[in-house]
Amino acid sequence: MLPEGRPALMGILNVTPDSFSDGGLHLDPLLAVAAGRQMVADGADLVDVGGESTRPGAEPVTEAEELKRVVPVVQALCTDGIRVSIDTTKPAVAEACLAAGAEVLNDVTGFQNPELREICARHGATACIMHMQGEPRTMQNNPSYNDVVGEVAAYLEEQAQFVQAAGVRDVWVDPGIGFGKTTAHNLALLRHMGAFTALGYPVLIGLSRKAFLGRILGSEAEPLPTSEREEATLAANLFAAAHGARILRVHNVRGHARALRAWRALTD
Repeated sequence: MLPEGRPALMGILNVTPDSFSDGGLHLDPLLAVAAGRQMVADGADLVDVGGESTRPGAEPVTEAEELKRVVPVVQALCTDGIRVSIDTTKPAVAEACLAAGAEVLNDVTGFQNPELREICARHGATACIMHMQGEPRTMQNNPSYNDVVGEVAAYLEEQAQFVQAAGVRDVWVDPGIGFGKTTAHNLALLRHMGAFTALGYPVLIGLSRKAFLGRILGSEAEPLPTSEREEATLAANLFAAAHGARILRVHNVRGHARALRAWRALTD
């Protein structure tokens, strides 16, 4: 499922009005499908469709609204033969999208809900388990850890065991960059990627355009805006790739595909 010799590129397709980087751009299903097709043309190995923003402070949406946003997009992309991941925490949305052909269930709550484990197993889908401290509305309210790397790794290992016990065969793990973490926490997680690759599962890194990159480029008080974080995103993702990341979740697929081609030429 994953390419040899380079990380897979997962294109981010937010079918939302309020996502932090591209909210509102793909709310129209026709525009969303066209964007997903373009991601594949640009080099995406799969497209991650999400209908509910998980940015800090985001408000939840109803199950009916999320279904309305994502199911037509997933159906159209899968009909085209595009590999799709569904980014959701709702069992009904997971069920509908996996039934429509999605191959990966990407759950930011880490499959704490046993129903999501059962649905994933029944459809033979890959489970992408992410770590998040708290929940989107409050996760950036003074997050704290005694040992961020050790705690996140232990959580991912435990949840992976629960998921596999439910019958899921393929598991990815995601340390959840930016989800209930400070800049220092995010940097520690990236610097110690070996703690996550050592778990034995493919590691997904999702840091595209996130606020900690804006703080690195600017300051904690005045981070650079989302539109000015692309170079830092590329640098951080190449660092993650060099340290074992197997999937990179990105907005700018074309730029990453080109950067990875150059990176591979240098490392082969």
